[in-house]
Amino acid sequence: MRRQFDKQVKQIKKDEYKLLNKKENPLLKASIEPVADKIQNYIPGKLKTALEMAFYKGFRLVFEKGYIYIEKTYDKDKIQLEYDLNNYAIDKVTKRKYLKRLDRHSKQSQMFNSSISVLEGGVLGALGIGLPDIPLFLSLVMKSIYEIALSYGYRYETEEEKAYILLLICTAMSKQEQQKEFYQKLEKLGEDIDDKRIPVIDLEELIKTTAGMLSESLLVAKFIQGIPLLGAVGGVVNYNIIRKISKFAGVKYKKRYYMNKQKH
Repeated sequence: MRRQFDKQVKQIKKDEYKLLNKKENPLLKASIEPVADKIQNYIPGKLKTALEMAFYKGFRLVFEKGYIYIEKTYDKDKIQLEYDLNNYAIDKVTKRKYLKRLDRHSKQSQMFNSSISVLEGGVLGALGIGLPDIPLFLSLVMKSIYEIALSYGYRYETEEEKAYILLLICTAMSKQEQQKEFYQKLEKLGEDIDDKRIPVIDLEELIKTTAGMLSESLLVAKFIQGIPLLGAVGGVVNYNIIRKISKFAGVKYKKRYYMNKQKH
């Protein structure tokens, strides 16, 4: 049984390394970046500030008060029941089919929420909507992470798990040295939580950092979505970002699950 868990952790670490060192899609890079660079030059300073503040307020709203409403968009009890059954089976048998079943809902969530983000970005953008849909986009990000967390037996209501989610997003969206710094903090926090140590957390500062990280990544996309007919480009960017975050979340929660199995 221990050998199976060791094997899983080894593979997860390989998957994690590939995600963190993945080269950008050349087609996406060639089609989006030239447009983004041109648009960036036309965004007024005041609008940049307004967009960044909208992201911050939207993130606060969704993250601090929105999870109750987000939970209405998926069957929380069913996901938890599936986890309990699969986890029990893994503890007793550790057959490959139960290991795969554990991943099933996580993968379904990643695919579904990423697809919805394209519609959200493209349709609203075609209508000329930019700022008002920020909470909607953030809700999709959080919905995806919440479902993935539940799939591996993790909750998201505590201050510690909220901080973990924020660091997870920052790690997924950052690059190079900055990404390494966020990754180390994320790993340390996950270990502290799972080993029942009480970490020192500044949630407000993490919210600001994460809101800034997302606003920087989505600033141009949201501006484009405010321009009728060009908004479809924003939908592509939405998909790319939520896909990146949800895939990384799937790897991180799966890694925490199996590393805990190694300890017990």
